[in-house]
Amino acid sequence: MRIDIITVVPEILKSPFEASILERAIKKGLVEIHLHNLRDYVSDNYKQIDDYQFGGGAGMVMMIEPIDKCISKLKSERAYQEVIYMTPDGERLEQRTANGLSLHENLIILCGHYKGVDQRVRDQFITKEISIGDYVLSGGELGAAVLCDSIIRLIPGVLGNETSALTDSFQDDLLAPPVYTRPAEYKGWKVPEILTSGNFPKIEAWREDQAYKRTKALRPDLLKED
Repeated sequence: MRIDIITVVPEILKSPFEASILERAIKKGLVEIHLHNLRDYVSDNYKQIDDYQFGGGAGMVMMIEPIDKCISKLKSERAYQEVIYMTPDGERLEQRTANGLSLHENLIILCGHYKGVDQRVRDQFITKEISIGDYVLSGGELGAAVLCDSIIRLIPGVLGNETSALTDSFQDDLLAPPVYTRPAEYKGWKVPEILTSGNFPKIEAWREDQAYKRTKALRPDLLKED
């Protein structure tokens, strides 16, 4: 998989890909991350990529020309399945979104900044708009990092255990059940006996029951009504 990220501040996006699982995925050749500084696609000496909005109002707007140049250049080199815009008013990122995107070969992610982008960018170039929550950040870079992490960890070979991602919260519209590790007892706090019984059918049934109970208590909105 290849992910091209278009940003005004590429420095913000370097560290997430230089450690842990994402770094290993890149080193294994399972994913390529390419950062594109939008200012490299501006011809004037001031490297201006934003301007005042028509009609007046507070806040600067990212201009269409440099974004057009960057996206058009990338699309002339290879086919992209999605051109994603990170924005607070986009579709909220959910596990099923990450699942679907993980099946693609090439993605472009445009990070919003300032007051956002010229609407014509959204109309002409963007195929999917994604938000990581109902709040506003200084730019779309952190959201892009979150999106990339949620996608990359699903690529076969990225995680040590291929089934690990399949048992995460939200994969089956339920939260994950409680997990425990050694010691079996600590300061009088014991691991549920069922987990040390070796009876795997009963363990699986316990986990399913716990997942349902946790979801009902913490995220009842995830449970589908009959």
